[in-house]
Amino acid sequence: MSTVFTSLDDAEFNLLFREFRQSVFRLETLQHYQVSYEKDEFARFLTGESRGEFPGISGWISGTVIPARAARKSMHRVHVVEEPLSDYVRFECAWAYEHTVPAGEDVRVITVERGQWPDNLPRAEYWLFDSELLVAMNYDEDGTFRFAEVITNAAEVALARQWRDTAMELSIPYREFAERYDGLFVEQAR
Repeated sequence: MSTVFTSLDDAEFNLLFREFRQSVFRLETLQHYQVSYEKDEFARFLTGESRGEFPGISGWISGTVIPARAARKSMHRVHVVEEPLSDYVRFECAWAYEHTVPAGEDVRVITVERGQWPDNLPRAEYWLFDSELLVAMNYDEDGTFRFAEVITNAAEVALARQWRDTAMELSIPYREFAERYDGLFVEQAR
């Protein structure tokens, strides 16, 4: 029986982000996520308010990204982004990535036209810890988190490593992606 996490706040799930030894990789493929820790901030973003305090991202940076960087661990994330950008992706760029990248998270982006998808890359959501521990993230169609499941099957873990390598090869650094939008994300991050 595999381990299943039904909450993003699950202590055992969050322990994985403190105990990984060398690297963690995240593949994101949704154009919208509905998670409780950013609901208020996303609503503020949509009304044009300034960023202000964002506890979810501040906690991620201070509790995960900075300690990992200090321990010489690497954190990689690739987001497959459809263009034109969804409101949520603009929010994620301006209010999250603009802050996590300088803190040490290697965020990368693959852009595709809406309705297209990169070859050899699934619409899968997962975390891969130390290239060994796979945690499949499961969301409803509207981006609501359902559950995360630890996958121990060696073939599935190997496939996730292959997808990671493909995603890293196809992606560009976040900064290069953001430059295409002529400062849009920086201005909104203030």
